[in-house]
Amino acid sequence: MRKIVANLFVSLDGVVEAPDTWTFPYFDEEVGRAVGEGFASSDALLMGRVNYQEWAAVWPTREGPLADTVNGIHKYVVTTTLDTVEWTNSSIVTGDVAAEITALKEQPGRDIAMSGSGRLVEWLLHAGLLDELRLLVYPVLVGRGRRLFDAPTPQRALDLLAAKTYRTGVVDLTYRPSGN
Repeated sequence: MRKIVANLFVSLDGVVEAPDTWTFPYFDEEVGRAVGEGFASSDALLMGRVNYQEWAAVWPTREGPLADTVNGIHKYVVTTTLDTVEWTNSSIVTGDVAAEITALKEQPGRDIAMSGSGRLVEWLLHAGLLDELRLLVYPVLVGRGRRLFDAPTPQRALDLLAAKTYRTGVVDLTYRPSGN
């Protein structure tokens, strides 16, 4: 069975929103390799609507190995408001989202990656559908913006699978929900 692996940039104060405004001072070749690893084991990308619209506005015009990967990978967009998606290799997940995502996990293939879509990550975790949570924690306090777990959440134990610290102070943490 395929795994859903969420890869998120998060500040020390838990902000995941608008990482393009606070990650660049810490983004070097080492962190770039870590980001690339998030896509290397995947052949699909799961996204929420907001993340999809932000990425669809910029990635189709970019070039290079990461752009080739992002543009070429199949993108599954969880949305209740979009009727169509125009970006190459994109399709909508709607209706019984839990059943649709379970069916995706049961299809043959490699991991299903996520990069961003904090609300969807939170929902997947609580629905028991998220297999791994990889956080690149940046040494910065952003002060405002959507936090990964903004809403009150039930207690959930996670097992630490890996931890690395990079030269720029970014800490790479990989967790699995306990019991998985």
